Amino acid sequence: MLDFNAPEFVVVAIVALIFIGPKDLPKAMRFVGKWVGKARAVARQFRSGFDNMVREAELAELEKQWAEENARIMSEHPPAALPAPEAPEVHHVAEDAAPVMVEQPAFVEDTPAVSAPAPKPKRARKPAAAAAPEVADEAAAKPAPKPRAPRKKAAPPAEAAE
Repeated sequence: MLDFNAPEFVVVAIVALIFIGPKDLPKAMRFVGKWVGKARAVARQFRSGFDNMVREAELAELEKQWAEENARIMSEHPPAALPAPEAPEVHHVAEDAAPVMVEQPAFVEDTPAVSAPAPKPKRARKPAAAAAPEVADEAAAKPAPKPRAPRKKAAPPAEAAE
C-alpha cells in the first residue's frame, strides 16, 4: 500500500505549497482528507465483508466435520432399543353410576380473622398565635418596607466641545 517516509512527506508538502499556494492549501488538504477518509471506509467495509465470508466458510467446514464425526460415532455405538411404554389402565364407568366425590379439605374455625390496620390518630394543631406569641408580636412591630423609587437612566456622554 502507500508508504510515506518523512523526507518524502516533506517533499510532497513543499510541492503542494508551491503549486497550490498558501491561501488555498487548507481547502485542498480538507478535500484530500475527505477523500482519504472515504477510501478508508470503503476498504474497511470490503475487509469486513471478506472476513465475514471467510468466517462463514470456516463454520460450514466445521459443521461438515461435526456431522461426519457424529455419523461415525452413531455407527459405532447404535442406540439401544428402548422398551415400549406401558399402556395406562383404563377404567370404564357406567353411565348411570353416581359421581365419585373426592375428600374435601377440612376448614378450621380457629383461624384468626385478618383485618385492616387501625388508622393513626391525627394530632391537633395549635393556632399560630398561640404557638408562638412573641413571634407574632415581632412581625407586627416591624414596619413595612418602603417602596423604592425607579432608577434614573444614565445620561448619554457629553460630546467633546470643539
